Amino acid sequence: MATWAQLNFQDATSPMMEQMSYFHDHTMMVLLIITVLLAYVMGAMFWNKNVNRNLLDGQKIETAWTVLPMFVLIIIAMPSLRLLYLLDEVSDPSITLKTVGHQWYWSYEYSDFNHIEFDSYMIPYTDMEENGFRLLEVDNRTVLPMQTQVRVLITAADVLHSWTVPSLGVKVDATPGRLNQTSFFINRPGLFFGQCSEICGANHSFMPIMIESVTTKSFINWIQKMSEA
Repeated sequence: MATWAQLNFQDATSPMMEQMSYFHDHTMMVLLIITVLLAYVMGAMFWNKNVNRNLLDGQKIETAWTVLPMFVLIIIAMPSLRLLYLLDEVSDPSITLKTVGHQWYWSYEYSDFNHIEFDSYMIPYTDMEENGFRLLEVDNRTVLPMQTQVRVLITAADVLHSWTVPSLGVKVDATPGRLNQTSFFINRPGLFFGQCSEICGANHSFMPIMIESVTTKSFINWIQKMSEA
């Protein structure tokens, strides 16, 4: 989860989030090189009194500053397009989770199993345990197995919502009357937090997402327990 004064991304929990972090670092390096180069050129123009007669006409320098940005854009665009296509691909999921946004809570349904569905409400601060996370703890966690391809179907029952978990690299709009989908692969066990990222009403900031990643054996035991409840 995010920490105080954190400026960078959260630690990646899925391969796609790792790729997005790599692309971010790649693009920032390109921008840093451009910024330093332009700062040097601007400084040289202020303090350098020399005049190059070959550049007074402007054709050579205009050719250079037209061609060079084209190559820079290609360097940025190619990995970006690759990542966009990878993010849009849903490859042979092992489990499907249906998520429905409400004002102001989430409902979850495990479509591969019978009668396993529940609502997930934020725990009020007054009812929270001493070591809880304010505005992020929920009464029913979304339990998912790690090292498993998970597909998530996302919709809304009333207004627009957005199901977002930054450490997984997932942000999908929940639209009434429309079923959107995404997929992810959780690398490791742990608790991963998210929040609705669409302004959906007065209590928009009070509908958190809490995913608990567990081993496959623990997930099967949880499913059996939920089926018996």
